[in-house]
Amino acid sequence: MAASDSPVVIIGAGLAGLTVALHLAAKHPVILLAKRSLSEAATAWAQGGIVGVLGSDDSVDLHVNDTQDAGAGLVDEQTARFIAEQSAEAIGWLVDRGVPFSSDPDGPLGLHLTREGGHAVRRIAHAADATGKAIHDALLDEVKRHPNIEVRERWMAVDVITSRHLNRDEPNRCYGVYALDIDRQRVETLASHAVVLATGGVGKVYRYTSNPDTATGDGIAMAWRAGSRIANMEFIQFHPTCLYHPQERSFLITEALRGEGAHLKLPGIGAGFGERFMAAHDDRLELAPRDIVARAIDFEMKKHGLDHVWLDATHLGEDFLKEHFPTIHARCAALGIDIARQPIPVVPAAHYTCGGVVTDLSGRCDVPGLYAVGETSYTGLHGANRLASNSLLECVVLGRTCAQHIDGLAVGSPPQPPAWDESQVENADEQVVIAHNWDELRLLMWNYVGIVRTTKRLERALHRIKLLRSEIDDYYANFRVNRDLLELRNLVDCAELIVRSASMRHESRGLHYSRDYPFTLPVSFPTVLMRTLRSGKKPKTNGLSA
Repeated sequence: MAASDSPVVIIGAGLAGLTVALHLAAKHPVILLAKRSLSEAATAWAQGGIVGVLGSDDSVDLHVNDTQDAGAGLVDEQTARFIAEQSAEAIGWLVDRGVPFSSDPDGPLGLHLTREGGHAVRRIAHAADATGKAIHDALLDEVKRHPNIEVRERWMAVDVITSRHLNRDEPNRCYGVYALDIDRQRVETLASHAVVLATGGVGKVYRYTSNPDTATGDGIAMAWRAGSRIANMEFIQFHPTCLYHPQERSFLITEALRGEGAHLKLPGIGAGFGERFMAAHDDRLELAPRDIVARAIDFEMKKHGLDHVWLDATHLGEDFLKEHFPTIHARCAALGIDIARQPIPVVPAAHYTCGGVVTDLSGRCDVPGLYAVGETSYTGLHGANRLASNSLLECVVLGRTCAQHIDGLAVGSPPQPPAWDESQVENADEQVVIAHNWDELRLLMWNYVGIVRTTKRLERALHRIKLLRSEIDDYYANFRVNRDLLELRNLVDCAELIVRSASMRHESRGLHYSRDYPFTLPVSFPTVLMRTLRSGKKPKTNGLSA
């Protein structure tokens, strides 16, 4: 089969997936799957910006040092250096795509650069406080117009098709994906010589998260079931400042607001709206890395019995706030909070998955033909804690290298995988089982596997997860699949990976803090989980992995 006739299936329509698609589409047909509407990717929720080593006061070495410092000793220097070296080209590519970055005639490339926690200098290119949406809209518009990209909304991948599904006696490889057409309630077989997992992270495994509803760890769980290694799942980044409001539980208050001088304060009577507290936790105050700020807020809330703390930006002035943070200003105003005159109530919330599917710098997983890019992947860039605004940069840089590797594959005629088998299942009798298990899983992860952990909490969490898995697997094997069931199945896989990874790390480092091991070891390594797959046995009904 000629390369131009062989489709590449990309799962996920955020920045990572869109970048791979646009780089591939000149030579390959692309099928792009989005399990909800195209606008519901996590990229569109990103407020702060994208890193660019652009200024005369900046350098690749300085960016690498900041990345390593934030990553608490677990950043892969080769990865960090490669991505930093490509940052200016990545931003140039986005500018060429029409992304409307905030401008500054005196700034490098004519761009206004801001600063965020953990960065030594201003190096964040941004589009006011809605950078992710500006990038996503520009790339999505180009993808929709491209004749070689077929976009399928409301299609959800079920499982990667591997050699075991074909019952082939050969080293495991990827042959495509089973995907659910949600509207037609039918699972289709999509054969492909390459599948790219770009499904984002796993924030929805926690009760409180800044992530959209799409963040259910689909790519991580599918890669794990297919036989790929998973690394560093214990490092879940909790963003320090998510808006605390009964009508808005997932709205992020960007790091850039602290970068411009907003102060974290305790509620109560005192100077302004309360006393600042970050000096008791880190010399960098509000500009400390996210893991430190999140733990500080968690500590103060528990110490004082608080539901939230204040983020005070009133001293920055109304004109400044409206110009630089229009989205936050408008959203808070709609909820009755005037951020020019009132502090913003904030709490930490699950935000970013620093671990994921182990890949190289071309996005290759352990299973040939299977790739992962963006938050789904583990490349070593983020270590034990992600430096702010490195995530969008990773998507653009490694999205391009992934496409380049796929473009260089020798493509033959792939075997036709078997059709999805529903002969032994029936329609679900009660959806309440799924809803109940969803709630229980997210609550136990929040209570037992949150910002601060203990061995006993992890043991209790794993025990409950095993019971939930048994119920979910039984449900999956006997009833026709739907999106809620598939997402729950993926979440319970990811929850177990997080707990097992956390249990293996007998120290406190970066985003993983254990009361039983409060010290940091002098030498540490990534936590890599491997799964032994039983060969020669075809997976059960509904693709349930053997």
